[in-house]
Amino acid sequence: MADQPTPLMPHATATWLVDNTGLSFEQIAQFCGLHILEVQAMADDLAGSKYTGRDPVYAGELTQEEIEKGQADSSYSLKMQKAPAEVTRTKGPRYTPVSKRQDKPDGIAWILRNHPEMSDAQISKLIGTTRNTIGAIRDRTHWNIQNIQPKDPVTLGLCSQRELDAVVKAAAKKAGLENAAADPQVEASDKARLIEELRRERQENEKAAAEAAQEAEAAAWLQAKRASEEEQLSGAPLDTGAAPEADSDTDEAVDTSDQG
Repeated sequence: MADQPTPLMPHATATWLVDNTGLSFEQIAQFCGLHILEVQAMADDLAGSKYTGRDPVYAGELTQEEIEKGQADSSYSLKMQKAPAEVTRTKGPRYTPVSKRQDKPDGIAWILRNHPEMSDAQISKLIGTTRNTIGAIRDRTHWNIQNIQPKDPVTLGLCSQRELDAVVKAAAKKAGLENAAADPQVEASDKARLIEELRRERQENEKAAAEAAQEAEAAAWLQAKRASEEEQLSGAPLDTGAAPEADSDTDEAVDTSDQG
């Protein structure tokens, strides 16, 4: 059973088995390739993520007969009816994490400026973008063209240096420029300038964050001070005019003593 594949969606399958069968937590955990504590947390609604149940019988991964055998014998290990098909990516542009997608236009602009021999198809495959985006940046009709700054896609993390070198070499060979040597000083200068720019942006962000923290601290201190002053004012005794009358009585007492 150690080599038995797990369902296509283990957590969703375990959720369905917990809600719709009388199988033990251990049986469900073993069939789904999960820890028994994970299954118990799902049953107790203590799991951090809520999963929508997935019916393994409908998916063809488990039969109703297997479920009944497991319910009759808690020591029985469920056998998978049909292993899930392996999921593979279809051909297309390379995947780029969401956090780096905003850097694509800068990388495309850098390639267009430094390697005009590269075709749109090569750029699209290397960066993971569309030809329409490349054309818009080349023609300066991109909606954000004013904020696009050419930056090395390797430094931005959009591709590796080996991948970039391979595409540049292939493009140069196709264009008949395989003997043309790139200027390493220019590339080094671009990278140094980009690194310095990124360092400066990081410093500016840190400075802005520190100033915002100081302003928040000052505002909190001022608010606390005002609250303290209001509290002191609300607790002070009211002036009813009794003190002057007391002084008058005292003066009269003094006059009387003088006459005696």
